[in-house]
Amino acid sequence: MAGSRADMTQHDPAKSDKGESDLAALISRAVTGRGLPPVETWNPDHCGDIDMRIAADGTWFYQGTPIGRERLVRLFSTVLRKDEDGQTYLVTPVEKVVVHVEDAPFLAVEMSATMRDGHEVLTFRTNVGDLIEAGPEHPIRFEATEPDGALKPYLHVRGRLEALVTRALTYDLVERAVTEDVNGKATVCLRSAGAVFPIMPADDLAAG
Repeated sequence: MAGSRADMTQHDPAKSDKGESDLAALISRAVTGRGLPPVETWNPDHCGDIDMRIAADGTWFYQGTPIGRERLVRLFSTVLRKDEDGQTYLVTPVEKVVVHVEDAPFLAVEMSATMRDGHEVLTFRTNVGDLIEAGPEHPIRFEATEPDGALKPYLHVRGRLEALVTRALTYDLVERAVTEDVNGKATVCLRSAGAVFPIMPADDLAAG
């Protein structure tokens, strides 16, 4: 009997592949034309949980199996939406399903710096191919992790979705930091496209 129970709970790769294909076909029909689909304007029924997860390292899983097809991951990423309830969903005009996100749905994996109108502009590429220019419309926020206080920068991508900046790029950002007066306090900040993004109080950096 124990063997029978194990057989019943064994993952079926064929079933997983079919589920991926069905979902991809539905999304493909919803994504028409150029540019990103207007997911923020869609109001479909909530259709539950299909066991899809985005790991902290950016890997997508469907029913416990990594989604190895980059094109499929990029397709899914175009219809991600984070709602006011704090939950992230895959959204089409006719349904939305839960996606479990361990940290951030995207990773910022590359960065370039250019000068424009006297300001340095930082542009990031995400792991799904989005190009995001940090600035007033796409701010960067910094969190300190517990218990070591390590910095984790998050770049706004769209809607309520963010990209976690990789550790290697975080070092680059810190090297570009300057000290600014923010609300009367010396603050270590990052600048891009004329916007100022506070990192930490200068006193905290000195104490560290």
